[in-house]
Amino acid sequence: MLPGFGGENGHSRFPVPCGGSKINDHIQWLIEQGLTSEHIGDLVAGLCDRLIADGIPIWRASITMPSLHPMYRGVSANFVRGGATVLENAAHGSVEERNFEKTPIFYLLNRGERTGRWILARGEGLDYPQLAEFALAGGTDHLVSLCEFPKEVALRGLGFSLTSDAPGGFSDDQLAIVKALVPALGLAAYRVAASKTATDILAVYTGARTSARILAGETQRGTGGSINAAILIADLRNFTALTEVYQPSEIVGFLNEHFELIDRHVEENSGEILKFMGDSVLAIFPTDAEDPQKACMAALASTKNLLKANEALNRERTKNGGPDIGVDVVLHLGEVFYGNVGARGRLDFTVIGRAVNEASRLEKLCGTLEQHLLMSESFAATCAVACEYLGSFELRGVSKRADVFKLADAVS
Repeated sequence: MLPGFGGENGHSRFPVPCGGSKINDHIQWLIEQGLTSEHIGDLVAGLCDRLIADGIPIWRASITMPSLHPMYRGVSANFVRGGATVLENAAHGSVEERNFEKTPIFYLLNRGERTGRWILARGEGLDYPQLAEFALAGGTDHLVSLCEFPKEVALRGLGFSLTSDAPGGFSDDQLAIVKALVPALGLAAYRVAASKTATDILAVYTGARTSARILAGETQRGTGGSINAAILIADLRNFTALTEVYQPSEIVGFLNEHFELIDRHVEENSGEILKFMGDSVLAIFPTDAEDPQKACMAALASTKNLLKANEALNRERTKNGGPDIGVDVVLHLGEVFYGNVGARGRLDFTVIGRAVNEASRLEKLCGTLEQHLLMSESFAATCAVACEYLGSFELRGVSKRADVFKLADAVS
């Protein structure tokens, strides 16, 4: 939400603040919170409560920061005196993002300034929709302070906004106190945001379960262990042929649509996608040693839901002349190694092993058998749902022939 910061000085000039010991107390509190807080809402709410207790007439406040999350352009924590502090995300393409140019923060960024003040009681800033709304509700004074972060990261900085509803607004001494606190606030917010960004982005790229293990310290090549899991491999049928007909941007759009619905139904049943491989998806549902059937039923529920959702997606797309893209799914149950695999400087936290290889080979039979869902013998025997035997087949690179099943017609 804050694309960048420029300029060395804001257009406001504040006097040297009074009450240095109080300021030092607030700075110490901000540093401590920066080390322990989990989100910026703690910072804005706690600091405002402390400043209000010191007599600074804060009615509303917010911290606004950019975000590296693929779904959100920015995040803000909004404080209201006597109310709850609310965290809000501005999605890419949202009204909030489109209206960013109509905000005081954008005004300061565009002018290369760090601070700005609009005395609402005098009618200043009413061309900004938010400030007009504040003025109408009794706001008298609005202050914005910007803090710049290192340019090497996309978290460029923060905007700290304070609004007063007191008749005289903020005094010069109070403005100076706020100015003295902004660097410590920025440092604390940067630590909180950097930590959350690392957690969120790692989860986006590796999955929530896997990212938790990585952040817990499982980063050495070869670390991991054997687990039993239901394995789901989903592949878009005849997708390669579409690359001869459609532009790359269209192909990416189709992939994203299908991957989105696969992820949604895998995640809602406690599974996790580990890898996107071209037009295929590898997901696992770790089993409980005492109840492996639970993981199999979760994987089966995910599959049935995603196949149904894929049919709906194709119906909608073909109405507009787009392609009908089928999804083939294989379900298998077996032991896998779950951990770090790769080169010293480039690792993949994934699953490997005979069961993964067998599932991949089974997927090739979907087209041959004209089935969108196939199950291995181990999966069919464990899932406790009526299945139909389709035959025994040789799998490339697998010594033992594989017995293959589908759902019985009565439960398809």
